Amino acid sequence: MSQQHEEKQEFEQPHYRELNPTQQKERLKELGIVFLKLGAIAFGGPATHVAMMDDEIVKRRQWLSREKLLDLLGITNLIPGPNSTELAIHIGYERAGWRGLIVAGSCFILPAMSIVWLLAAIYTKYQKLPQLEWLLYGIKPVIIAIVIQALWKLGKKAAKDIPTIIAGIAVVIGYFFGINEILLLLIAGLGVMLFRNIWQKRNGITGAFLLPITGIFAQLGSSANVKLSPNWFNVFLFFLKIGSVLYGSGYVLLAFLQRDLVERNQWLTSQQLLDAIAIGQLTPGPVFTTATFIGYLLAGNAGAIAATIGIFLPAFVLVALINPWVSKLRQSTWVSAALDGVNAASLGLMAAVTYTLGRSALVDVVTVVLAMVSAIAIFKFNINSAYLVIVGGIVGLILQLL
Repeated sequence: MSQQHEEKQEFEQPHYRELNPTQQKERLKELGIVFLKLGAIAFGGPATHVAMMDDEIVKRRQWLSREKLLDLLGITNLIPGPNSTELAIHIGYERAGWRGLIVAGSCFILPAMSIVWLLAAIYTKYQKLPQLEWLLYGIKPVIIAIVIQALWKLGKKAAKDIPTIIAGIAVVIGYFFGINEILLLLIAGLGVMLFRNIWQKRNGITGAFLLPITGIFAQLGSSANVKLSPNWFNVFLFFLKIGSVLYGSGYVLLAFLQRDLVERNQWLTSQQLLDAIAIGQLTPGPVFTTATFIGYLLAGNAGAIAATIGIFLPAFVLVALINPWVSKLRQSTWVSAALDGVNAASLGLMAAVTYTLGRSALVDVVTVVLAMVSAIAIFKFNINSAYLVIVGGIVGLILQLL
């Protein structure tokens, strides 16, 4: 009991409102620096972003407990939008209220947005992509090691009992059978909730308000066949709709964009769309910064800004609305069990994505060795993941030159 109490005390820090103005500014500054760094080096998609946040926020800075991070991750999986960006926004809110929410989210997005914006300008001029394969060749194996470490640490917290273990394994199996990720999360949360509370009287809030509402919002703006001109305002409205309804990975984003931008409105060609998605995946930070690239192609600098704000704005609003309820949700035995199930399912999805990433990253002896060395550096010597990403990129460059 005393050990658990000490562990809990370790993460108790003064609330933002209790600090004086100077301390508040320092906390916001620190928050901004941390998420600018993460946004600049977070290659590899949401699984890697979560791993890096776990390493930086929980392990190194102890701003949150790992259980709290898992709860926030579970909540982000049940609302539309980019999960890792929403997790950054949640952490900012926990650390410094609504100001922290804005600072953390904006700083996490800004590096990727800036890089994609620059690449969009180059692409518009030369109509081809820069050769960035050498960078990813060295970085991807490092990413695999980082994600495996996060899976190990988060998994020990998420696998609380037999039901959560079964839920995690079932989600991995369901993922490879092609079952929708949101459906898997909901089934896992519902299954653990019912299993734990089947003999108890229903009490408290049920968390039904967190169920996905994609089906309702997806109808907005999709029934009309009128072609719109791609000015900055229409670009903003289009990406606002996407940010409000989209669950899942960049491949789901590709499906939305193909249907609306290429087929319906004919704002882009299929090749331009594929190039935009590739840019989003080749650069660090949120894959949703693909919107910045497309916005620039459609309406120049104003379009880049409008598209970025449109696709990310719903994430800020949803987190601001839901975050104050996270601790209250945990007080309900029903919702607490559902969150445990969703947490386990989130880790299952993360494991499945890691396997997929591994197949594309570990392509030869060099990449396998690089992944193994990175894993040893992380697990045994506790090397900061940011340094490993940089080293991986340098190794890729050297090998390309040779």
